[in-house]
Amino acid sequence: MRERTALDRLRAQDAVRDPALLPLRYARMAASPWTHLRGAAAVMAADLASAPHSGLTVQMCGDAHVLNFGLWASPERRLLFDARDFDETLPGPFEWDLKRLATSVHVLADTERLPGGCGADAAAAAVEGYRTAMRRYSRMGELDVWYDRITADVPLRGLASDVAEATLRAVEERSRRRTHHGAARRLVADDGDGGRHIVLDPMKRIDDGLTRDERVRAYEQVYDSYLASIPPHLHRLVARFRRVDSVRQIVGVGSVGMRVWLHLLEGDSGRQPVFSQAKQATASVYEEFLGAGGFDNHGERVVVGQRLMQSASDIFLGHMRVDGHDYYVRQFRDMKVIPTGAEISGFLPQFAAACGHALAKSHARSGDPQAIAGYLGRGTAFAEGILGYARAYAAQNEADHRDLRTAIAAGDVRAAERGW
Repeated sequence: MRERTALDRLRAQDAVRDPALLPLRYARMAASPWTHLRGAAAVMAADLASAPHSGLTVQMCGDAHVLNFGLWASPERRLLFDARDFDETLPGPFEWDLKRLATSVHVLADTERLPGGCGADAAAAAVEGYRTAMRRYSRMGELDVWYDRITADVPLRGLASDVAEATLRAVEERSRRRTHHGAARRLVADDGDGGRHIVLDPMKRIDDGLTRDERVRAYEQVYDSYLASIPPHLHRLVARFRRVDSVRQIVGVGSVGMRVWLHLLEGDSGRQPVFSQAKQATASVYEEFLGAGGFDNHGERVVVGQRLMQSASDIFLGHMRVDGHDYYVRQFRDMKVIPTGAEISGFLPQFAAACGHALAKSHARSGDPQAIAGYLGRGTAFAEGILGYARAYAAQNEADHRDLRTAIAAGDVRAAERGW
């Protein structure tokens, strides 16, 4: 029995978000059970915390749903597969991430109207992918675990060779288009007087309503705070870029209402446009149950968690505090390939297995792989427990989604398709 309803949990997060964007958040969550699950990490965190757990601590992703895994480029420009979202990252029980992953596979399969049994098969593949990988990590040395990489072809294993090769070529081509230069071609327009600005819809400019002196002070606050968070050897590289334009973004489902700024930077060479994204970070939804993460800045919590979980991370990762809000900073569209449900629906079991593998790698880096492998055991009990939970929670999420739509229809929750 829940102490608070799902809707109450969601509304408790309203205070840290931009009030003007709350109707858009609820509209996006109401669109389907899948979008509801994406926006309801706080609800699932409370439900996970209401039951006993293993006590085996890892750095949790915190929001390990199946589409929070994808491809991006290592500093060596090699496409790697890994977890990609760390807003809720926190040390906690390893199985909480795995339960959210398996649940999300069921919800996505239902949303994409995949044939009966596909969701169950894919969820089982995710759990088996995790268990197989964790057993392997339990037999490896510490450095071997730390240096392990999952390449772009791994999510395609098990497909016919011609299908896998064609898909991999398409992924690589897409990653080449999603470079800074590709983003600039799509998102930047000329002013007509030699200047350039970002074009997004909808958007707000960072300097809306500010005087010139206020704009200078605001950006100096951003710049100085960020520099203090990155390694000194990167200061020279960052110093070679100047800010050309900044706008406010609306991103995702769970992140709607968070303050997100996109900065267009240009290098001294005049040939290197770079997009830098600063995203607001607040307390992880798990802190209520597991305690604070040990950082004064929630942006730092996200950055440290990402570096701990990923095999290779964005060299520009940093954090800052501006006007009382915490942020983390990352590159935007640096060869990142983020799949949609429709794109992976044709090979969901293979993709889910790769997600399980990636999750095990992240957990092995931060936890005790031998202890976790021992807890998983050789039998079927652990997998059956996770899969039974996932089926039941997918049904619970569907009921919570209906409750949200009912509240919107009754006028108790305001929902609107447009922000600002």
